[in-house]
Amino acid sequence: MMRRRRIRRWLVALFVLHAGVVLAGFLAPYDPVEQDRQHAYLPPMRIHFSEHGHIHARPFFYAQRLREGSFEEFTEDPSNAIPIHFFSSGARYRLLGFVSLRVHLFGADGARLYLLGSDGFGRDQLSRILCGGQISLLAGLLGAGCVVFLGGLLGTAAGFYGGWRDVLLMRMAELFLALPWLYLLLALRAFLPLAVSPSRAFLLVIVVLAAVGWARPARLVRGVVLSVKERDFVRAARGFGAGDAHLVRRHIRPETRSVLLTQATVLVPQFVLAEMTLSFLGLGIPEPVASWGNLLAILQQYSVLVSYWWMYLPALAIVPFFVGYQGLANALQVDVATPKIEGKRGGILHDEGALYSPAPID
Repeated sequence: MMRRRRIRRWLVALFVLHAGVVLAGFLAPYDPVEQDRQHAYLPPMRIHFSEHGHIHARPFFYAQRLREGSFEEFTEDPSNAIPIHFFSSGARYRLLGFVSLRVHLFGADGARLYLLGSDGFGRDQLSRILCGGQISLLAGLLGAGCVVFLGGLLGTAAGFYGGWRDVLLMRMAELFLALPWLYLLLALRAFLPLAVSPSRAFLLVIVVLAAVGWARPARLVRGVVLSVKERDFVRAARGFGAGDAHLVRRHIRPETRSVLLTQATVLVPQFVLAEMTLSFLGLGIPEPVASWGNLLAILQQYSVLVSYWWMYLPALAIVPFFVGYQGLANALQVDVATPKIEGKRGGILHDEGALYSPAPID
């Protein structure tokens, strides 16, 4: 029971994190590609609640101005306090890709509020981090889904049928596992067209991730299938005339579900990191579309690396997702590792005391 509670807690935490990314258009105050060249590399602004000893009911911020004698250092202008409005109207966006809205969580009239600073083009970092998370996380989720599906399919075929299929598929898997993962990723992406539109680049990233990552899930699923197909209830079902399709669908595939779920939780953050690596090196999602990888690409410039600390913030955005997926993977592994006792009727007696019997033959 405690294990299931732990799994639910991690699922709730991940749901909240992903909901924030899904609602990026609402949470972000500005369009992620909107530029303000007069406020390039503006540091994060501070929100104030009091002025000259008086507490304000509405939070506000001070407009920024160039420091005297400087062309790039900004300072607050105490004479220009701007209130923050909630549920304000702003740039148009599409919620879930379909619903067109203009309502944002917060905004201001007459000036822009940069809570996390701006980049070299004056684009809001908070808006770009939130909207970039949609691209990076979607790439990780789709890539993990493709890999789990492909690995489960090939691993089941190799373990169930054996023979030359098993030898061929596992030798290919060993080849992919033996090659350095990062170099293989870069080689496959460099082999594909480089000058493509953002949408095609996104699909190419998914294809590359699926081509690189299928081997490990396939080997794990193969091991499970080799064990399950020799169990008594599978032998009994085969003896009663069950065909291969029925055995795989009703008896073998359900036993691989826990392994595939665990692999999916492990692969999602890895593939998000892979997308970030490709985009950081200019092989992934191109500008002006925001992703966590191309937001960090500007750090390849030494002047930005040493002068503007807020440009590191996109690297921190992935941390809570990594922690959440790793915690969920650990909880699932503990649940999978729970001892199972063979029952007298061919079923499996779990630790909760519930007897699981194999599904009847159609």
